[in-house]
Formats: sequence, structure tokens, C-alpha cells
Amino acid sequence: MANQSKSLLDKQIVSQAIIDSFKKLNPMVMMKNPVMFIVEIGTFITLILSFLPDAFGPSTVSRGYNIAVFLILLFTVLFANFAEALAEGRGRAQADSLRQTKSDTIARLVQKDGSIREVSSTQLRKGDIVRVDTYDMIPSDGEIIEGLASIDESAITGESAPVIKEAGGDFSSVTGGTRVVSDSIVMRVTSDPGESFLDKMISLVEGASRQKTPNEIALTTLLTVLTLIFLVVIVTLVPLANYLTVQLDVATLIALLVCLIPTTIGGLLSAIGIAGMNRVTQFNVLAMSGKAVEAAGDIDTMILDKTGTITFGNRMAAEFIPVSDVSHSDMTLAALQSSVKDETPEGRSIVELAHQIGAVWNEHEYAEADIMEFTAETRMSGLNLPGGTTIRKGAVDAIKKWIAAQNGTIPSDLDEKAGHIARAGGTPLAVTVNNRILGLIYLKDTVKPGLKERFAELRAMGIKTVMCTGDNPLTAATIAKEAGVDEFIAEAKPEDKIAAIKKEQAQGKLVAMTGDGTNDAPALAQADVGLAMNSGTMAAKEAANMIDLDSDPTKLLSVIAIGKQLLITRGSLTTFSIANDIAKYFAIIPALFILALPQLQSLNIMHLASPQSAILSALIFNAVIIPLLIPIAMRGTKYQAMNANRLLTRNLLLYGVGGVLVPFVGIKVIDLILATLL
Repeated sequence: MANQSKSLLDKQIVSQAIIDSFKKLNPMVMMKNPVMFIVEIGTFITLILSFLPDAFGPSTVSRGYNIAVFLILLFTVLFANFAEALAEGRGRAQADSLRQTKSDTIARLVQKDGSIREVSSTQLRKGDIVRVDTYDMIPSDGEIIEGLASIDESAITGESAPVIKEAGGDFSSVTGGTRVVSDSIVMRVTSDPGESFLDKMISLVEGASRQKTPNEIALTTLLTVLTLIFLVVIVTLVPLANYLTVQLDVATLIALLVCLIPTTIGGLLSAIGIAGMNRVTQFNVLAMSGKAVEAAGDIDTMILDKTGTITFGNRMAAEFIPVSDVSHSDMTLAALQSSVKDETPEGRSIVELAHQIGAVWNEHEYAEADIMEFTAETRMSGLNLPGGTTIRKGAVDAIKKWIAAQNGTIPSDLDEKAGHIARAGGTPLAVTVNNRILGLIYLKDTVKPGLKERFAELRAMGIKTVMCTGDNPLTAATIAKEAGVDEFIAEAKPEDKIAAIKKEQAQGKLVAMTGDGTNDAPALAQADVGLAMNSGTMAAKEAANMIDLDSDPTKLLSVIAIGKQLLITRGSLTTFSIANDIAKYFAIIPALFILALPQLQSLNIMHLASPQSAILSALIFNAVIIPLLIPIAMRGTKYQAMNANRLLTRNLLLYGVGGVLVPFVGIKVIDLILATLL
């Protein structure tokens, strides 16, 4: 999004995050994170010991040691709070940027008598009719019911190029806060104040509606259980130490507990979730919940509606096919002339294709031509030129009747070529000039560019793609092959789409569905991840749990990547955090008991300077590693399309083995520095 992706080290965000880190020390806030709440309790106890060393019994360590443990624990908690506050700060920065877009604009409300009354955009209600002229801000979400205009959506989508929106087409939906840059439109308001997409995005990125996902709740439960287990372990160390005549001070026990519980992932868990949600909004996708984002990371099957999702939805010119004895250039020029005054999507596509081929004509020479509009009765359209030349295009049977009435000749290969187009799933339009049929225009529902490559990427991730369409099997097979989907369902009714989703879900698979029509709404509601196109109907958008503001069906690939990235990031840092404990175990346990049990010398592989130095080194490393991992938590680990086994192996080697080796190096370096200072 434009101006919304704030830098991770933005001074304003960082300074506010530092302030919020202290505010989050409130125990009522910290209780939401059990791991860090335990660390905060330990921080409070060591604070007491810093002033009253014998408050919990005789102490054998200095006041300075207690103060050092207190300060390190305090910074551990603050670093964890800072990570969460930084993620929230980036969300607030995005929300502020969106609020600048959402301003109280003046709307031209159309009255029942057709007159215009200027009102504040906050007074608009669903169903109101509004006129928006050139350079005006669109006052609310709506649907164009009259006109065509070029609209600058950069404030919402970040794309600088304006987009064409028109009444009656797939691209009739407009978003409040965007601006009309040419022509004018009449729109129907589709949302009440506070219910627009922009309002929902602001709420989303601020985190006001963010709830923990099932995966996150399960991981929090695991971390809590591990914390309780280590708490029991630390408590049992006291009688064991007494038996061995080893004095374990309260500050040392707290330090040991903090080092062994998974504080790293405990401190970063919330930041990972918030950052994942923020990344989705940066791809111009409105996610209704964090659960939907996470579910996208585990998708097995993706079901797509054809019309408006895989294809543009409008029939577009694909080829000009001349009949016998007619040159391709003559046919191309005739097709251009028959459509140059045709403002329908089909007509514009014919003109565009003719221009691409190189056909040109002087429009001024035909300024006085009579335009023959398409009607359901004639099923033709075209021009009558001043010199008597007649140009028509239309359905093949309609043109044949027209020629027969004029005593013209029907080309012998016309029906054969028209049948070939029909069998390929296209629509043939015949073109005639002065009662002579020159050829056929091949209209087809064109597949959106880039889809085949994106579907190949989904296949590499192990995700199956299924296209649903109401077309006959022959047409469906043609489109499916061109788009590159794995399977297709032809002549599909809304209940067939739901049945397909339920069939996949019954096999234990998670299913994503993309669509844009009212008939897609039930399937979007049934799917685990329902992504509706912003250009689609309100029914589809209300049924889905995600809305793509760019109306790009391949956007789900990006959402899936973000979902996988979120899950992988969480798993990677959890692995790293638990692996850290192995190194900290080798650092602290031998140092504590080596005097009473010389046999532990074989475990003292780091040869740290002293028991106190070992504990402080491990504690400092435990605190410092949290801010060092914040960039990974915020940006996510790098995701590459590969199978689950390779992905697991890579992450175990990188974050598992790395999580064991890095602390050995880090703790040893810190110990050498402490030994020098002390």
C-alpha cells in the first residue's frame, strides 16, 4: 500500500514502542502471556533482593549480583514488550495512513426528483444514489449504476495506474477514499458509516479485532505447560542442592528458571501474529480474522470460479478469421469499422485487437455515419456510411438471414469455421460489408494473464486447483487447459461447488475458494478460506472471510505464502527457542554443581569462568537474543515453495542446529567479557 509500509526502524514507531514497553509492564497486561508473566514475577522478586538480600533466607551472593540479575530480567521483559509494541506500532502507522485517505468529503446526493443536493459523506446511507464527477473523491463504498470512469485507487491499493470502472461489468465496485480522474459516474452506496472496507481495514491493522488463532492458542498452551514443568524442576533442585551441600540463592534459581523456559518464543509470539496480519493488509487483502490467514497456510485444495475469477468474464476478441477469397487485412479492417462506434466491452476488445494487428482508419471520414445499435431483435450492430456502404457484425445465423434477404451469397466455409469456434468454447460473430461476408470474429472468455504460472507455483506447494464453471464440458476443458488448473467441474450449479468443497473437507483437507458472484456466496461461506473479489457482488463479499481489493484471483497465492510464512516463522522461532535451552543447560547446570560433583566437569564444555559468570552470561544472552530476532518475527522467515519434508529438514538444520550452536558461541563471548570486567 502506498505510504503504509513503514520501515521497521522508523524513529517515531520505535520511540512510541519504547514507551509502550514500559506501559505493558502492567501485570494485568502481562498475564496474557504466561511465560513473560513468570519472568516479570522473577524480576519483581530480584528487585526486592537487590535491596534486601536476606529477604527470602540467608544469601551467599553479593548485592551487585542480585542487581545484575534484576536488570537483565527487566530488560528481558522490556525487550519482549518492545517486540509486541513494535508490531502494534506498525499497525497503527498503517491505520493513520488509511485515516488520511478516509476524510469527510462532500457527496452529491441524487434526490428522487433527479436534483442534486450536497451532503457530508457521513450522512450517506446504504442505498443512496450519488453522482461523482472528475477529480471528486468517492465518498463511500458503492457500485456504479451509470457511466464509466478512470479511478485512481493508489490510496488504497498502492497502484499508481488508474483503473477503468463501469456500470454493469465485473469492475463496477468502487471503494470510498479513491478518486475519479476522468469522466463521471452515478453510484449506489453499499455500506453505512463505519462499515466500509476502509473502516474494516483500519480496525484490522490497529489490531482491535485480532484474536488468537487456534494454532497460537495451542502453542501458548504448550509454552505454559513447559514453563510449569521447568518451575517444578527448579523447585526440586533446592532439596537436591541441600543434599549436596550446595547453596542455591533465590536470584540464581530465578535466573535458572528464566534461562530454561522458552522465553524467546514467549516474547516474540504475539509480535509474529500481529506482523503476519499486517503483511496481509500490505497485499491489499482485507482479512476478517487471523484464523483465515493461518488457515491459508495449510490449504490443500483451491477451488476457483471461472467467470470473473479465472477469466475476465466478458467475451473478448481473440482472432479474426477470414472466409475463402478474403485477405486477412480486409477482414481486420472490416471488423475494426464494424466496432469503432461500439462502446460495449466486446466492441472495445475488437478495436484493440485490430489496432494490435496494425489496422488503422480515419475516424473523421465516417463522422456522419449512421450508427446501428445492437438490438435483441436484429442481433446485429454496425454502420451505414454516407456513400451507401453498409457494415454489420452479429450472430452468424442473423447475418446469414440478412445476406439472404439481400440476395447475397453465403461463403461455403462459413458454417465450418463458425462450428470450429463454437466447439472450442468461443462465440463466432460474422462480419459483412455491402452484403458480402468477409469472415468471423472469434470471441472468447479470455483467461487472465499470468494465471498458468501462478497455478504452477501452487502445484509446487502441493496445492490442487479445481475450476468450477457453468459451461459445457468442452468449453470447460478448453479453459481449464489454457489456465493450467489440475481439475475442472463443468455445468456446475451453486450446490455443486459446495459439494466439491465438502468432499475435499471430508478427506481432512483445508479448502480455499475464490469467487465474485452471488452464486459463489454459499461456497465462499463453506470454504475454510473464502476470498471474494472486490469487483464482485456484495453477497460474495459478505460470505467470504477475505476480500481482495485488487480483484486478482492469483492474490490467494500471496495470502497462502503469508499464511505459510506465519506458521513457519512461529515454528522456526519455537525450535530456535527450545534448542537454546540445550546450550544454556550446559552453561548453567555444570557451573552450579561442579564443586559438589566433580564428575560434571565432562559437561562443562564451555569452561566458563565461574558459576556466577556462567549464570549471568546465559541470562544476558537470553535477554539479548529477543531484540536480535525481532526483524525475523516482523518480516517472517523466507518461504520457498517446496514439499513439507524438505521444508522441515531445512528449518531443523537452520533453527534447530543453529539454535544449539549460537548460544554456545554467544554465552562464551559474554563470559569472556564479564571475566575481564569482573
